[in-house]
Amino acid sequence: MDDFPNLPTKRYYQLRREIKSGDILLCSGNAAFSNMIKQATQSVWSHVAFILRLDAIDRIMVLESVESIGVRTVPLSNYVFDYNGTGTGYDGRLMLARHRDFQAKNISDLSKKAVDLLGYPYHTEEIIRIAARISMNSVGIKDQEQDAPPSREFICSEYAYICFKSVGIKIDYSPLGFISPADFAHSPRVESLSFIQTESLATVASLEKSKLTEANEIA
Repeated sequence: MDDFPNLPTKRYYQLRREIKSGDILLCSGNAAFSNMIKQATQSVWSHVAFILRLDAIDRIMVLESVESIGVRTVPLSNYVFDYNGTGTGYDGRLMLARHRDFQAKNISDLSKKAVDLLGYPYHTEEIIRIAARISMNSVGIKDQEQDAPPSREFICSEYAYICFKSVGIKIDYSPLGFISPADFAHSPRVESLSFIQTESLATVASLEKSKLTEANEIA
């Protein structure tokens, strides 16, 4: 299994201005399904998504395909502070990365493709096929035929792959014939930037209260 890169961990507010549309979000979750994906792909990475900045409404959105829901978009701040309405950040590690070939001119077409696929279902059977191929390979049975890119349902990496491919950016499939979050992390054209510190809403509220108290005392 691979390992995490040696990177700094920064708070969301330190990173917010630096985050760009087209940036890649790589996740290493601790939930049961995340652990299954990590085991199946022999990687620390369980999920991949990408970013779209909506500066007109002051939001940074995550575009992704997730189990039981399918293709969706949520604010990146939800990942950091209130994942799925739990009041706490994502249970695991978050890493921000950037493809060196992505340009500002790609944002419109990437956004169109990403939005056109919103609501499509998650491709659960693909996870089973990936696990089967890795198991077969571990005992010397080779099946390296590449899966055809899906058109109606997607695991997270398939969704990201198709969206980036729509603007001429291709992430290489695994030698075993599938695309996984690890393939984005290991792409030589993808640069790892930093980890994002997850926090809870209670912690943020406490810090804001402390700042307000200090300001009142100084005044």
